[in-house]
Amino acid sequence: MSHPKCPICGKPTDPAIRPFCSKRCADVDLQRWFSGGYALPAAEEDEVGEDDEER
Repeated sequence: MSHPKCPICGKPTDPAIRPFCSKRCADVDLQRWFSGGYALPAAEEDEVGEDDEER
């Protein structure tokens, strides 16, 4: 069975700070979220106007 690897550096994970290997890698990941390094795709919805028919 393969051991899980840290998504930041690829080293084996530490069960206490899973899925990361260290506090440093956890902080790197958090900073990427805060700075917009990660983005979730969003689909824009069509706006329904007053004249549009309901589906």
